[in-house]
Amino acid sequence: MSSIYVIGHKQPDTDSICSAIGYAEYLNMQHPGRYIPARCGDINAETAYVLSHFGVESPAFVESVEPTVADIPFTYTLSAQMDLPTIDVVEMMEEHDVRNIPITDQEGKYVGLVSEHGLARAYVRRTRIEPLSVSPIRTDTLARILDGEVIVSKQDILEGNVYISIDALHVTLSRLTKDDIAIVGDNEPSQLALISAGIALLIIADGAPVGERVITAASSRGVSILSTKLDAFGVAKMINLSLPASDVMATDVPVIHRDDGVDYVKQLISNSRYRTACIVDEEGKLLGMISRNTFMDEIQKSVILLDHNEYSQAVDGIEHAEILEIIDHHRLGAMTTLKPIRFIMEPVGSTSTIIASIYKESGRDIPSPIAGLLLAGILSDTLGLKMSTTTKKDEYMVSYLADITGIDPMEFGMQLFREGMELSNCSMEELVKKDMKRYNLFSKDVAISQVMVPSSEFTTRHGDEIRSIIQKLRVLMEVDIFVVLITCVYENGSDLFASGDDYTLQRLNYENQPIRLDGVMSRKKDFLPQFGQMIRGL
Repeated sequence: MSSIYVIGHKQPDTDSICSAIGYAEYLNMQHPGRYIPARCGDINAETAYVLSHFGVESPAFVESVEPTVADIPFTYTLSAQMDLPTIDVVEMMEEHDVRNIPITDQEGKYVGLVSEHGLARAYVRRTRIEPLSVSPIRTDTLARILDGEVIVSKQDILEGNVYISIDALHVTLSRLTKDDIAIVGDNEPSQLALISAGIALLIIADGAPVGERVITAASSRGVSILSTKLDAFGVAKMINLSLPASDVMATDVPVIHRDDGVDYVKQLISNSRYRTACIVDEEGKLLGMISRNTFMDEIQKSVILLDHNEYSQAVDGIEHAEILEIIDHHRLGAMTTLKPIRFIMEPVGSTSTIIASIYKESGRDIPSPIAGLLLAGILSDTLGLKMSTTTKKDEYMVSYLADITGIDPMEFGMQLFREGMELSNCSMEELVKKDMKRYNLFSKDVAISQVMVPSSEFTTRHGDEIRSIIQKLRVLMEVDIFVVLITCVYENGSDLFASGDDYTLQRLNYENQPIRLDGVMSRKKDFLPQFGQMIRGL
């Protein structure tokens, strides 16, 4: 079964990370290892502290959920080595009903492709232009290809030109060397003359009898004899197919890797004359082959989204993924799916509250480290149950999780805030971008950032720098309005800075900044609804 990513939003906070880990753990109780907790952004200081405190690994980083070659459920793993006779490659193609077979060297590295198209071109080119010859090939292998029998075995390996004795005999004899092969029919004098020339192999065609004088002469001269029922021209045709695969393979076939995007690969294959691409690893070793038939069915990564339900906040490539579930506690966004999905949205203080309740309602025990993570997620998103978004359910789940972990939630919450407010290690731009979300409000593109600080002293010291940064970010991000809330945890309020055109700021009454917003602690509950109404009135 394919893996399913459980992933939160961009710029992940503690609730986003902890709820993803907690829900993946819950789902893996029934399907071990199938659900992978993931993130699409960097871990902040507070979350890093929480993960370290409870001894839990950070979720896997997933930059995009656009499908890649690694998500393709089936690839052709059939291959042949470069020294294999072409006829054997052809038989493999017939046996497995494929039109192409990748060719590898002795180490398994991809070197080319034998295809029906390439075989036809190579055969026509060789028979019309090049003299008939064999590359190094064992005599017994050639006998197998010609469906013949070795009568005299004197040469184990053959390599040389091949002549059909249909010209005047003296003409053929004048061309022969000790490495060459001659094809002759039921003509003993010609057979003896060719043996006397000291060639490597005499092929007697048409099932002609091989006399004792011929066998004796060949043995004494060190000439091998091979008898076949094929006629002379049939032998010539089959000798063409005795060539090693490396002589007829194509090398202009697209080569791809497991992390290449499916859309990119589709285009490569559609533009290739072979309608095929070969997959290799970092060392060039062949992993498989895909063709245009591979894309008959839709190829998608499967994801479960937590702590958001808007495309602007989701991992890159979400439009190409199959969304299986959404669990969130924010406003309803604009996501759509082709199939019915499980969608849990509750007006509570954190997604971790919802995940904890799923455990409790199922009757399953929460492992202590997971209970600790969920407790941290709730306390972080509700600022220790002080935010206006806090509900009775949040308070109940904090008490429930505290009993499991033996942790004092108030003391632990204060520690979280201290860890999360390590402001000196980040530039102002990093602080502003760390917890930023984009919205589309009544045809306006808006970015709203929130920075948690101990007190309004931070605003006094850094006001000018904040104004400069948000003006720069508004231009770079091409949004109409950029707002940052400097939320003072211990003062139960926020200072607002905003960047926009003069007309917009005037209509919003944001001309004199910063603007003190007493009691505004939650972006989504205390600020966004009222701000949205103000945008509607522009």
